[in-house]
Amino acid sequence: MKQIAIYGKGGIGKSTIASNLSAALNEMGQTVMQVGCDPKRDSTRILAGGRFIPAVLEEHREKLRVGKDEYAIDLDRIVYRSPGGIYLVEAGGPEPGVGCAGRGVLTALQILKDLDAFETYGIDVAIYDVLGDVVCGGFSMPIREGFAREIYLVCSGGFMSIYAANNIARAVQRLGLRGDTGLAGIVCNSNGDEALERAVIPAFAQRLGTAFVQFVPRSPVIQAGEMEGRAVVEYAPDSREAEIFRNLARAILANDTRVIPTPIAELAELETMYREHLVKK
Repeated sequence: MKQIAIYGKGGIGKSTIASNLSAALNEMGQTVMQVGCDPKRDSTRILAGGRFIPAVLEEHREKLRVGKDEYAIDLDRIVYRSPGGIYLVEAGGPEPGVGCAGRGVLTALQILKDLDAFETYGIDVAIYDVLGDVVCGGFSMPIREGFAREIYLVCSGGFMSIYAANNIARAVQRLGLRGDTGLAGIVCNSNGDEALERAVIPAFAQRLGTAFVQFVPRSPVIQAGEMEGRAVVEYAPDSREAEIFRNLARAILANDTRVIPTPIAELAELETMYREHLVKK
């Protein structure tokens, strides 16, 4: 089973990338499970036809209330099969004001593992869509506990998205040294400033020692698909955007390289790199 995690700054479009990637892989005949690791539990909404699915932690809390443990959970209540045939899971989060969201993500992933969810559904590719603004111990669990082997960073030409990606690379560097997890590449989800992004993102990837995998343009086709609760390969299968996500899926399927990244240590160096490309655009 191929296990990948999508990390990036909040609002950068991780769930858009993850969902369209899942759909493209599914179209290629892969059995895919997308796991949302965000307390908002909105990672899988596009693939679920615009609806929010039940969360693992909600079901777990319900079992605990009646004196049962996670082994009493019926997998069919926490794993939702999309109309397109993709298996969807939302970790969920703690009740407001109580507990640690990151710890909750680990609990949800451990429940999936204990219940043999991946083997039960014959998953070929597991995609973890992870909140990555704060690389706390909890949200690094997909890396720390070995659930994800290949880490992909999503960023745009906005400086803060690159700053966040560099911070996540620092976590991958630290945790990757302990195991078999590494950085597999960067995906640019454009904010519209393509000239800058096509210059600075590949340069940033090179600085980290990883690959620049795919450029995803800002597109009304992608946005319209989201509004309709459908991935692009389903909403506009003959579009340029659909082919971009198929290319991304092919690249990730073919990839067997992951590295211990070399993040930029000093903020001043990161700012200098960014300014150099601002001038060139």
